[in-house]
Formats: sequence, C-alpha cells, structure tokens
Amino acid sequence: MSKAIMIRLLQVKDIPKVFDIRDSVKENYRSPEQVAELGFTPQSFRKMLEDNCVGWIGVYNGVDASFAVVNKVSGELLGLFTRPKFEGLGLATVLIDKAENYLLDSGIQQAWLTTSSDFNLKAHAFYRGK
Repeated sequence: MSKAIMIRLLQVKDIPKVFDIRDSVKENYRSPEQVAELGFTPQSFRKMLEDNCVGWIGVYNGVDASFAVVNKVSGELLGLFTRPKFEGLGLATVLIDKAENYLLDSGIQQAWLTTSSDFNLKAHAFYRGK
C-alpha cells in the first residue's frame, strides 16, 4: 500500500483534533492541565487562529495524524506534532515545508521555533536535519 499524505488548512472545527493529537505524543508530553497552564486552551487557540496564526492538518490515508501551526506575523513555528503511530512517515517534513513556504510567501525572512532543551528527543534531530 502506498502512502497517501494530504495537507489541509486547519480550521476552527479542527481544534479538538489538534488537542487530541497534542495529547497523544509520548516525547515532550504535557498533560492537558500543563498545556493549559502554558496558556494553550481551545479558547486561546481559537483566538490565535482568528488573529495571527495559521495551521495545517496532516492526513495520512484518511486519518488526521499531525498538525503544524505558525504565527504569520512573527514567523514562529508554534507547534508541530504527530501521533506516535504515524511518526517516520513524512508528515512532519511535509508540514514544516508547507509552513516554511507559507511564511516565505508572506514575506517572513526568518522562521524560528522553541523546543525542549533535551537533545535526546527526536525533535532535535528532526529540526537539525531540516
């Protein structure tokens, strides 16, 4: 079976899926309560999408498996998460390319992100490889 990756624009109706995907990760896991303490709630995320953020859902063989969100003003990649059983299939690469191209097309000259300081996490190797 060949892989079928599709990327679609993240919509307000996808907010529960975004939180479900975020809650599914094993590395860099934060409980819903910890995520809320950081100021990331469904309500705050909706406001972000309405104000200055844009995002995409990565769909793999019909399953919403991944997402990416950027601040279209600052150029910050705010989140890139993939359900564990879909890691290594290329979703994150396609999403980060989509985000980078969107920001470049929007006139942002430099994209940036903040991630965990734990260099043993897969995210560090992924971002360094980009």
